[in-house]
Amino acid sequence: MISLRANRGDVAAGARAMVPWLAGLVPFGLVIGVSAAHADVPALAGWLTGPVIYSGSAQLATIGMLGAGAAPMAVVAVALIINIRLIFYSATMARYWHGTPWWWRLVAGYLLVDPSVAVGLDGYRRLGRGRGHAHYLGGAVLLWVCWLTAIGVGAVAGTGLPAWLHLEFVIPLYLVGQAISRLADPALRRAIFVAAAVALLALTAPLQLGIALAIAAGVAAGLTARPAGPARSISPLQPSSQPSSQPSSGALR
Repeated sequence: MISLRANRGDVAAGARAMVPWLAGLVPFGLVIGVSAAHADVPALAGWLTGPVIYSGSAQLATIGMLGAGAAPMAVVAVALIINIRLIFYSATMARYWHGTPWWWRLVAGYLLVDPSVAVGLDGYRRLGRGRGHAHYLGGAVLLWVCWLTAIGVGAVAGTGLPAWLHLEFVIPLYLVGQAISRLADPALRRAIFVAAAVALLALTAPLQLGIALAIAAGVAAGLTARPAGPARSISPLQPSSQPSSQPSSGALR
């Protein structure tokens, strides 16, 4: 039974657990909005990547490829490849959502991104299924509202910013920081280096397909890497013995 009214305290607790994540995600959303304003796409189309795609990295790729005139099918393919991780997140949450109403699975699945998975799993493990649903929704809805608001503010403010400011460079710098923070893991290090190499080699690929090729190569390289030692959980699929809902350096969607 899902009763958000009866579990209002858990909804509020989930929202509070999401707040630390917003410190890094809201600036990212602002810059995506600015990038949409400067890209060669309608402002509304740029903002709509928020509620339609709802994934920062996929939104960034979509806006960039549309602005560069890439073929629509190539844009869709890249967005799907980037978001393939959501399939694994859905499998992780299936044990908690089994037997829930269809409308719950529809809403909860739409709101499923990296931070909502972390906050949601922490709530389910501590509170159980019933109260965990409220905890998950409280954090996920707050994230969704803040993300779309940040993109909208960035898109509106970006139209008045001078082109030479190039705030969109904050995004690749941020992503470089995320990559550097993961170099300690051998599998991730291999995936990062392979993806970067393929991206450089495929800069001139037609239809902006270099992004898709780099992602596919990086995923393949990471999956074929042998662990250097005892396996440790680095994803919600293999939770550690001491789960935490606090954001890590790789928290961005």
